[in-house]
Amino acid sequence: MKKTKTTEMILCAMFVALIAVGAFITIPIPMLPITMQNMFTMLAGLLLGGKIGGLSVCIYILLGLIGLPIFTQGGGIGYVFQPSFGYLIGFAAGAFVTGTIAHKKSNPGYRRILGANFAGLAVIYTVGMAYYYVIRNFYLGNPIGLQALFIYCFLATIPGDIVKCIVGAFLGKRLIPLIKKGRV
Repeated sequence: MKKTKTTEMILCAMFVALIAVGAFITIPIPMLPITMQNMFTMLAGLLLGGKIGGLSVCIYILLGLIGLPIFTQGGGIGYVFQPSFGYLIGFAAGAFVTGTIAHKKSNPGYRRILGANFAGLAVIYTVGMAYYYVIRNFYLGNPIGLQALFIYCFLATIPGDIVKCIVGAFLGKRLIPLIKKGRV
């Protein structure tokens, strides 16, 4: 059964809310806190597909930029100058990539879903780390070297993100058929 527009809108709104809540479920570490946002953006892509999953992240970003304090450190248009803002952009692109790869098959297997999660995670890290580096070095005038960037923005966070990819694939494998059958 094909999802109705109403169901898509409800699920999209639900993921906007989950991503906002995920911003405040954190493990503080130096430079970049670990949040549950990427788990929810990954699931948005898996369960809603690339376009609607990516759209839900874009709506979340838009709400934060217009001033709702739903980002990890607040909200408002000035947030684009936070080094971590690139990860938010990466979440949108990552959700799109994850959903697109996972939904190339009508009933994706666990390996495809896990691969989609890792591909989306690679996009998040690529965009997030590049933005972090540029903002710190060229806008804030608070330079960070490539080695420190790699340690604090990759090595410190990747173990937890790998676990989230595995858990997300497990959940996705079980929930995608329910979404497609219209049971959610």
